Amino acid sequence: MILFTAPGGEAGCDISQIPCRVCSGPSSGFHFGALTCEGCKGFFRRTVLSNVRLECLGNNDCPITPANRNMCKSCRFQRCLAVGMSKTG
Repeated sequence: MILFTAPGGEAGCDISQIPCRVCSGPSSGFHFGALTCEGCKGFFRRTVLSNVRLECLGNNDCPITPANRNMCKSCRFQRCLAVGMSKTG
């Protein structure tokens, strides 16, 4: 269990009880500047390192959940950026 102090000063919160900002799964900590799960952390790192151009086959608004987060890499990466993930974070 990872404990942290919330911005409001509430100490001792189990970080896994706070959802990943990208897919809403259990988070594991702050990665690349955002509170995310291990899966989204690794996805972001691999995507940035591969420097590949991602394209959505839908309308660029695919739902990103723990169950379907691998369905659209483009929308998942855009969600990573939208929640504040950064190469320098």
